[in-house]
Amino acid sequence: MATYEKKPKRGDLIEIFRGSYQHWAIYVGEGYVIHLAPPSEHAQAGAYSMMSVLCDKATVKKEELYEVAGNDEYCINNLLDEKYETRPVREILRDAHRFLGQELSYCVFRGNCEHFVTELRYGKPQSRQVRKAVETGVGVSLAAAAIFAVLAAAAAIFGSKDKQKRNQ
Repeated sequence: MATYEKKPKRGDLIEIFRGSYQHWAIYVGEGYVIHLAPPSEHAQAGAYSMMSVLCDKATVKKEELYEVAGNDEYCINNLLDEKYETRPVREILRDAHRFLGQELSYCVFRGNCEHFVTELRYGKPQSRQVRKAVETGVGVSLAAAAIFAVLAAAAAIFGSKDKQKRNQ
């Protein structure tokens, strides 16, 4: 992982590893990031930060990267640079600063911190971790449905054999 290997440039996306999820911010220069933070989102929140799934509002904050990351690892991750054109840095910074202090709607699935920063950088709100969670959930659901179908078929086959034996 490219943690701490190079200094971020203005407009870079910063991925912060919180254990069971990632928090995202956008680097705005001189050691500062802007990020969308639900009330439970801070570096030492630990498992409590998972409570952000219950929040419907979050505040756009400008804080020092080292304070937002705390003891958690982070890296520069401009994850969609090969898929989308990057907006001009001055526009990214202008728009990020315009949101400062605002309380925005927050939804883990449609409007989280990753959606916020990817919309600033690319003009398109995306969340890879939500997509992965949905794909995993669909995969688990499909596997459970397949297992259920096999068990139901087995019960029908063996159940009918037992019924035939009893009727003889």
